[in-house]
Amino acid sequence: MDLEARSESPPPARSKTKMMQRLMVAFNCVLLSVGVTGGQLLSRLYYSKGGHRQWLSGWLQTGGWPLLLIPLAGAYASRRARYGGGAPVLLTPRRILLAAAGLGLIAGVDNFLYAWGLEFLPVSTSAILISTQLVFILFFAFLIVGQRLTPATVNAVALLTVGAVVLGLHVSSDRPAGVTGAQYWLGFALTLGAAVLYGLFMPLVELAYKRAAGGGRALTYTVAMEVQLVIGFVATAFCTVGMIVNKDFQVIPREAKQFELGEVRYYMVLVWAAVLWQFFFLGTVGVIFCVHTLLAGILIAVFIPVTEVAAVIFLHEKFSSEKGVALVLSLWGLASYSYGEWSEARAGAKKMTEASTEAQAS
Repeated sequence: MDLEARSESPPPARSKTKMMQRLMVAFNCVLLSVGVTGGQLLSRLYYSKGGHRQWLSGWLQTGGWPLLLIPLAGAYASRRARYGGGAPVLLTPRRILLAAAGLGLIAGVDNFLYAWGLEFLPVSTSAILISTQLVFILFFAFLIVGQRLTPATVNAVALLTVGAVVLGLHVSSDRPAGVTGAQYWLGFALTLGAAVLYGLFMPLVELAYKRAAGGGRALTYTVAMEVQLVIGFVATAFCTVGMIVNKDFQVIPREAKQFELGEVRYYMVLVWAAVLWQFFFLGTVGVIFCVHTLLAGILIAVFIPVTEVAAVIFLHEKFSSEKGVALVLSLWGLASYSYGEWSEARAGAKKMTEASTEAQAS
């Protein structure tokens, strides 16, 4: 697990390191994609079949953090075998762990806002609204970590913003049964608020990684998991306090008995939702660790079509014309961004080749 990133090494080792980095990027992309699609569907299933506890739904989004103890324990055992009793239990500096605790509070509030908004919105509408977080990710990444703006990026953000505006038109047609107009707009506002907060959260995670790598320290994937462990623990503790105040723990057994799919499936939905949301958050911080914040935001938006199709197939939600237009604009924006990144990478590689050729000639 102690995979070092951005390290200098001889050509053979560098080639091997590059391959491992690509595998880590692919691994985290898979975690993110499976988590965001499955997590949203199960959260909506919980609400649509009789669940009503917003704090519980928010808790599920980070409640799977104990799963990280398994690989972290393995990493620690490996360090002890290599260095003996002097091996540190944690690799992350204390000040970064304190920062991660603050990020956990932000994540806890964000999870609650998202879970509460999802109670009043179809998962397909919620998914498209959440895609607007890319705008806020870009804005805060520019301010916090100096993310470079390109014409392709600005174009993608503009298209996604227009898509969200289109979605807000004629929204009454996809209002779930039993949800009033005021509740629908409350869900709309809560989900947009969650998008803004998550747009702030992701660049702050990248900033924490940059600070962790200061002073010549090696930035490893173990550090990424330790940061996510603290974030998950604090966010879960925040939602747990909300559940205690709201007396959710006393209501859960009764809610399980009234769940339309049965008591056993109620608890299965909760467990798998916690696991899949943990996949999502670990994949997100992993992509930020391996690449940067903006790519993580792009990937979250990429899986909007997957969530849309899955919601129509498994939850039998309507796919309105407004959602179709918003979806096309979103995909157009993502295509614009991807083409811009590819063009810049190609131009950069060409310049490096030309520079190398000139250096050899001289």
